Amino acid sequence: MTRGGPGLAPGMTTIGFIGCGMIGSTVARLSVAAGHQVVLSNSRGPETLQDLVAELGPLATAATSGQAAEAGDLVVVSIPVKAIGDVPAKQLAGKPVLDTGNYYPQRDGQIEVLDTGALTSSGLFQRYLPDAHVVKVFNNIYYKHLQSLARPSGATDRTALPIAGDDAAAKAAVTAYLDSIGYDAVDAETLADSWRQESGTPVYGAPYGPFSSQTGHPADAAKIHAALAAAHRERPLLGYGAVHAFAQQVGVAVGAVVFPQRVFRFNGFQT
Repeated sequence: MTRGGPGLAPGMTTIGFIGCGMIGSTVARLSVAAGHQVVLSNSRGPETLQDLVAELGPLATAATSGQAAEAGDLVVVSIPVKAIGDVPAKQLAGKPVLDTGNYYPQRDGQIEVLDTGALTSSGLFQRYLPDAHVVKVFNNIYYKHLQSLARPSGATDRTALPIAGDDAAAKAAVTAYLDSIGYDAVDAETLADSWRQESGTPVYGAPYGPFSSQTGHPADAAKIHAALAAAHRERPLLGYGAVHAFAQQVGVAVGAVVFPQRVFRFNGFQT
């Protein structure tokens, strides 16, 4: 069911950031280049962001995560899945929240509802933020490619990014924002469908070129649609308890049993 939510209001200029690692800082750079104000935060405090603020110039300020959430008309959250419980939910109520995250058990630990496929990582994030409007985006592209592939609206070599969410107005706001920073959007349906753009799927990284490429190559909306359609969901054949016991016996992560084809590479995709 689609809940009512805010669109991208005329004159909207402020993007909040919770997490300013490789993806977060890249999106901030694209935002400033498009004329948006950005309010940056991370887990280490505003004083650790002064170099990035100086690089970005007068449109950028550093703040706490609560202040960034409060200030943003849209808020980009680029943190490990294991840290989503630390996000300031109250300040995000009613806002589009752009979730760039991917679940990597080696980093995040085992999360049963994700290992079993009961929820997607963005679905879990939405559970933590019941009054916000989570939209999954930026999780499937290498940060260097994200920086280099931005193009003006109407460019013949414009690249598209998949977005997934349960709120139509929030997705419309994110689509308008992506357009402003140089990208088209492809609707990947709901948060429950967002597994189609998670790690190890055809749309994860590959359409934009190999990680060894510094610039990547454009991937238009048709290519992203096709990659989403080609995704096949891996589901465990055993219950979680049996999978966990087997994983311990053979000495691998639960995710390697549940999702054997998934490539748990997160450098460049996450903070």
